[in-house]
Amino acid sequence: MRINRFLAQANLGSRRQVEEYISRGKVTVNGKICQDLSTQIDTANDIVTYDNKVVHIQNELIYIMLNKPLDYVVTKSDEYGRKTVYDLLPEFARALNPVGRLDMDSEGLLILTNDGDLANQITHPRYKLEKVYKVEVQGNLTKDAIEKLRLGVEIEGIKTQSARVFVKSHVGDHFILRITIREGKKRQIRRMVEAVNCKVLHLKRLQIGDINLDKLPIGMWRFLKPTEIISLKRSISPGSFHKTGDNTKQNGDV
Repeated sequence: MRINRFLAQANLGSRRQVEEYISRGKVTVNGKICQDLSTQIDTANDIVTYDNKVVHIQNELIYIMLNKPLDYVVTKSDEYGRKTVYDLLPEFARALNPVGRLDMDSEGLLILTNDGDLANQITHPRYKLEKVYKVEVQGNLTKDAIEKLRLGVEIEGIKTQSARVFVKSHVGDHFILRITIREGKKRQIRRMVEAVNCKVLHLKRLQIGDINLDKLPIGMWRFLKPTEIISLKRSISPGSFHKTGDNTKQNGDV
């Protein structure tokens, strides 16, 4: 298999992450630095290292979901000593990588797996997998502003893809929205809201594809069910707008 796929399946990160490792000369194959992404690996005979440590493929694929609390960072270790999501997980989960990110000030659904192929498909914009968020917003959120969010706003000169935006409730300048997006730029929801001169007070991811938090308590985790894994894989459709089943409640706390 190709070197980037091998490293992803060895749980070193997404394909894009491992491609960076390769380009930086941190990977060797049979004792020689490998910077060619087209390199094919013989999994039975080749010896691959990353940072001078031999890399092995993880044969058992594991998928879990976590209801991430606020004030936890999505990383295996933090140079500032902050709490990480791995503090909430069993030891075996340190071999798993997060699929996408939730910043420290956000909470909700986080999927972790050692399935590098699926992780890449979930996060890559070409697969258009929907993510659903509950967003509390403060500001003058006019009808025109909501329409701009739906059609796309510019972030660093690039227009976001169309989104589904529904107002669940509002009192004065305080709004509760349900926003569905099909891409995952860094802090995208917050930056979209800032682009229409409003501020996010609270952000919670409720759903990825057909996988939703349901009644999983904050700070708790569970394995994905086989039916959920199958549904997630089937929902990834490159090149088309795949409308997932929005399993969030339509009233109250979505």
